[in-house]
Amino acid sequence: MAAMTFEGSENTYLQELIVCLNEMEADMGHNKQLSYNEILDALVNMFMDLPLQGRKVFFIGNGGSAGISMHMTTDFLKNGRLQTHSMHDPATLTCLANDFGYEQVFSKQLEMAAKPGDVLVAISSSGRSENILRAVRLAKDKKCRTVTLSGFAPDNPLRSMGDYNIYVKSHGYGIVESLHQLFLQHVVDEVMKRYIEQERGQ
Repeated sequence: MAAMTFEGSENTYLQELIVCLNEMEADMGHNKQLSYNEILDALVNMFMDLPLQGRKVFFIGNGGSAGISMHMTTDFLKNGRLQTHSMHDPATLTCLANDFGYEQVFSKQLEMAAKPGDVLVAISSSGRSENILRAVRLAKDKKCRTVTLSGFAPDNPLRSMGDYNIYVKSHGYGIVESLHQLFLQHVVDEVMKRYIEQERGQ
């Protein structure tokens, strides 16, 4: 069977994906720009320190970003060996949305479950979802570390709110969500790789 190739004008989607991957931007706030490898290394180190500190990780998002969040909640638990906390249980979401409004479905959970030193990973393609922004503000008030992943407009509010911020320069949901997923998968796979190397004594 012949291997697939991705050359030619009919593959403009893949070409855009590669361009946006190469143009991803990351910072640590205060305009301190980081390369892809620098942000990857910083996050891997942070996540590997969490078990030693007895801290946990929360992932939040809406729609496709919720799907990424649930996937990463599982992967960071199983492969990353981290204590994760699911924020997307349907009964919990509908309870909190009914009682407090959808804009508080994540911040209310963090109010009750987050501790100083925990990590919140907030994913939003637009960077403008009110429930995500409220959750990040609440997490920072509780002295949690925050990681944001956003796209669309370069001045979206979420992009400047995290201790670490990753931004995809695209207005396409598929492109932004695919690169958010790819980046987080790279992080957890690198965490898993380092644990394996440690166990082998490398």
